[in-house]
Amino acid sequence: MANKSVLSKVMFLVAVLSLLFFVGCAKPPTAEMEKAEKAIAGAKEKEANLYAEEAFKKAEAALQSAKDLVGGKKYKEAKAAAEQAATLANQSLADVETNKAKMKTDAEQMLTDIQKEMENVKGQMVAAIKKKIQVNREEVQAAIGKWEVQLTAAKGELGGGKIREAKDKLMETQAQLKTQVENLAKALEAAPAAPEKKK
Repeated sequence: MANKSVLSKVMFLVAVLSLLFFVGCAKPPTAEMEKAEKAIAGAKEKEANLYAEEAFKKAEAALQSAKDLVGGKKYKEAKAAAEQAATLANQSLADVETNKAKMKTDAEQMLTDIQKEMENVKGQMVAAIKKKIQVNREEVQAAIGKWEVQLTAAKGELGGGKIREAKDKLMETQAQLKTQVENLAKALEAAPAAPEKKK
């Protein structure tokens, strides 16, 4: 009977020591966290944050999740999140060149479209002047001058490999142009028809 009591105490002690050992062995996934941080920094250096934005943001979110889990001492989950962050960062890096090339093609097409649209605005201005429509010529001419400067800057950025900056600039110019074209079109439509000349 005494042997059973001693045996159960020994088994209880072994169980407690085992539990303490495993709890004591649990530690933050430092190596995985460092690897994830390094992968994200490398991806950002290669402009993944500009050209593979979605995957890059997911990588950053996974790393933040890993940090939060470490704070909550959930080391196993933190390790998985850190590994996922590194994987996503590497995926974003792999997409950079493809996305950059596509963005450059899109930007070049926008450049062509904007140049055509500017010619359209100039044509609308000539038509408005001929019809004696009240339009603010100075304002439109100043806008055209501004757009020409923006186009020149965007071309320089495209040539210098700053594709994202060029596309953002072109999108802004395109939106301004669209508004101007719509305003001039409304003014031309609202203008009274010229009286027919008597034969």
